[in-house]
Amino acid sequence: MIRVLVADDHAIVREGLKRILGDESDLVLAGEATNGHEVLAAVRAGGFDILLLDLSMPGKSGIELVKQVKDEQPRLKVLVLTMHEEDQYAVRAIRAGASGYLTKESASGQLVSAIRRIAEGRMHMSHNIAEQLALDAQSRGDEAPHKHLSDREFEVFNLLVSGRSISEIAARLHLSVKTVSTHKARILQKMDASSVAELVRYAIHHRLAGDLPPPS
Repeated sequence: MIRVLVADDHAIVREGLKRILGDESDLVLAGEATNGHEVLAAVRAGGFDILLLDLSMPGKSGIELVKQVKDEQPRLKVLVLTMHEEDQYAVRAIRAGASGYLTKESASGQLVSAIRRIAEGRMHMSHNIAEQLALDAQSRGDEAPHKHLSDREFEVFNLLVSGRSISEIAARLHLSVKTVSTHKARILQKMDASSVAELVRYAIHHRLAGDLPPPS
């Protein structure tokens, strides 16, 4: 029996996932979490084999949450299930310790096989992700500018280009306004950009965010 903890802040998504798990005799729902705090509490309590994790939840979330989960329970398998396209976070999630990455659009067709694959100790990733990991391992000299951002900077970058203000980002990530402002300054420097508008144009060109305002 494969015990799965479902972590997502949307009740309708959790209900859908529970139905999928309930149709399989070898899968069982071991619990639910709706924010980063609940995820970490569940991880510390144990009692499940796979964490099915949404990247965008209240509190600690994203790549930082994947890293903390793996720091606390290195042997726990993490399957990321997110609305973010692969180009945005997949490689970073795998590097942080996730065993697989699924978009919510593909979940209904791939979720069960992905869970079983990961439970067997294997990875679940698309050919595109595997190829990108291989390319990144070969050379980092000619990488696109956004790949030089830290995981936290990349998270702030995505929120900036999605139209979030500094104060909104600070509240979402539980950081101070000053810290977010520092991240923004470093992002602009690393990306050789003079404004958020330039970051938006870059994100659109590189298909890095799915919910962007029109370029100005």
